[in-house]
Amino acid sequence: MAKTDVFGAGDAASRAMELKKELQRLVRSIADDEDYSPETIDRAREALLALRELKGRRSSARSPSLKLLGAVSCPEEFRCPLSKELMRDPVIVATGQTYDRVSILKWLKAGNRTCPQTQQVLSHTILTPNHLIREMISKWCKAQGIELSDPVPYIDEDRITEADRDNFLSLLSKMSSNISEQKEAAKELRLLTKRMPSFRALFGESPEAISQLLNPLSAVKSSSNGHLDLQEDVITTLLNLSIHDNNKKLVAETPSVIPLLMEALRSGTIATRSNAAAALFTLSALDSNKALIGKSGALRPLIDLLEEGHPLAMTDVASAIFNLCILHENRARAVREGAVGVILNKIENRSNVDELLAILAMLSSHQKAIEEMGELGAVPCLLSIIRETSCARNKENCIAILHTICFSDRTKLKDMREEESTYGTISELSRSGTSRAKRKASGILERLNRTINLTHTA
Repeated sequence: MAKTDVFGAGDAASRAMELKKELQRLVRSIADDEDYSPETIDRAREALLALRELKGRRSSARSPSLKLLGAVSCPEEFRCPLSKELMRDPVIVATGQTYDRVSILKWLKAGNRTCPQTQQVLSHTILTPNHLIREMISKWCKAQGIELSDPVPYIDEDRITEADRDNFLSLLSKMSSNISEQKEAAKELRLLTKRMPSFRALFGESPEAISQLLNPLSAVKSSSNGHLDLQEDVITTLLNLSIHDNNKKLVAETPSVIPLLMEALRSGTIATRSNAAAALFTLSALDSNKALIGKSGALRPLIDLLEEGHPLAMTDVASAIFNLCILHENRARAVREGAVGVILNKIENRSNVDELLAILAMLSSHQKAIEEMGELGAVPCLLSIIRETSCARNKENCIAILHTICFSDRTKLKDMREEESTYGTISELSRSGTSRAKRKASGILERLNRTINLTHTA
């Protein structure tokens, strides 16, 4: 069978990018300049026509190979979950899922911070080539008589130009101007940092850029002066900057950032408060930032916001607390700030159980947390979740906490013995749970049997 090149080369894509850039410049000139010339309109029309012709050539050039590919049933595991097309440059994201590089970059570029398939928040945006899948796809294409060309490098159509840099500096300058210009600039910066990953990197190139961005919030308590929209735009821009891995250390170590995020957690719109929590979560990907954020006292306002329980903020707040508590010293801080009681109350009301159980399991390594759980009636609550839930991870976290409690406080064995006698909950988990859950459940059963034997002996 004759081999067919499935994908076109990168030359057309590069030319298309140049045309789009030229068209953007011309349209901006027409929109902003009242004295634009007829020649500018003609050049814009020519760029549009050239782009249309290029698009048509690329479509016709690809159509025979697409028909050939369409005639063959492509294995589902070779298709990108986003584009539903055959992957030519498969990469792995932080959650372990595989996507085509171009598709997942577009997803991230749009400001998304979650894995499209699992909806888990991505701890980082590093893309790792999946060489195994690439090799399997290559072998499949060869067997079908289809030539899989080398991946075309991803072309960022929003690559920074000198005009972009000038605009960036102009917007930062406006952040020190009157309130009207501050609001206009903040809204534009929010939009640009969401839409253009390359624009986020500009903040890392200028040492004073982040301080200039935060100037309106540092100068006055914007929330108390009624400028909630300005506060929301600035905090959301800060979140967008934090997504860029190279910015994380710089952003967190800028003196005014964490205090202003803490202030935003306490006041402003719910979007502002949620985005402040999301920014702390993103920044806490670095261990050095975990320590810095914890020492700054940010756990207290995070726990307060968690206690409020606003649905729009819960996931971001829980994610931030979880990430911070990976650091042992922050677990002690969270316990001192009342995290155990707040989390147990939410779990009892079946709010965000997955995320909060994971935090509670982490805190159970702290003795004071275990004592509080015993006093607050955690045992019956956790046992009821094991009975109710079908989630293996939640069962595992529950039984791990119960295991720590029963070895720390013998008085709680009575509740567990009654549960086992009535429902057989623990023995069932010792047979059907995850390997860790089975081990913890078996440990509890041994403890229960040992106390029974000791009672009989006595």
